Amino acid sequence: MVEPMNPPSLLLVLHDVAPQTWADYQPFVEAVDALGEVPMTWLVVPNFHKHNDLEEHPGFRRLLTHRIARGDELVLHGYFHCDEAPTPTTPRDWFMRRIYTHEGEFYSLSQDAALARLRAGIEMFHRYHWPLEGFVAPAWLMSEGTRQALRQLPLSYTSDSQHLYRLPDFTAVDAPGLVWSARSAWRRGLSKLVSDQREQRWQQAPVIRLGLHPVDMRHEFSRTYWLQTLKRLLDEGRVPMTKARWLALQSDRMGRAA
Repeated sequence: MVEPMNPPSLLLVLHDVAPQTWADYQPFVEAVDALGEVPMTWLVVPNFHKHNDLEEHPGFRRLLTHRIARGDELVLHGYFHCDEAPTPTTPRDWFMRRIYTHEGEFYSLSQDAALARLRAGIEMFHRYHWPLEGFVAPAWLMSEGTRQALRQLPLSYTSDSQHLYRLPDFTAVDAPGLVWSARSAWRRGLSKLVSDQREQRWQQAPVIRLGLHPVDMRHEFSRTYWLQTLKRLLDEGRVPMTKARWLALQSDRMGRAA
């Protein structure tokens, strides 16, 4: 007997979640909630830029606990989300840490330093009784030391902009993603052109990720794009789910196929 085809999926991911960024996200999250059951994946920073320690924001922690109860997923997203490593000395490092992003926290960390921050983040999730399966490095940048640290920890997956990786062996799973650079008008315009092209190319993809950032929410043009794109993909029959749920389904299907 031939199994029926599984409907394509949609993963809505909110980056840089912290007390400081909640004001940016709140209207968008409320608009998504109004659409019905649309599970979201929240990438949570324990102490955003070293002055948003979740320990000091019980109201925001209650909000995150409520989102878990609604069916959302919380993911560890760095620890401080800022890059304090010594000044880069090579052209490549300068580009990655000063042009591509200023927040590549895990780009230069040794294995021991990465382990310390990852363990602190995991302990925080345990302290607040939040389930934890995934880690996403800020800007998706990971040193070799970070990769080795992740192999030693009780986490199920990590990701970059176009893949999810099962841990501890970093098995790649295709998961194409749309993401914007929204800091200026010309970047927003170019981001829309690129995203429209990619969405057309990925029409038959089993899954599409929408990777949102707080800065996207500060501009009507980008905020409207994300909400309209979400609605369109839902209308096309894509099933929304969290990253952990989608990966679990892939494992189940692989097990049945074997």
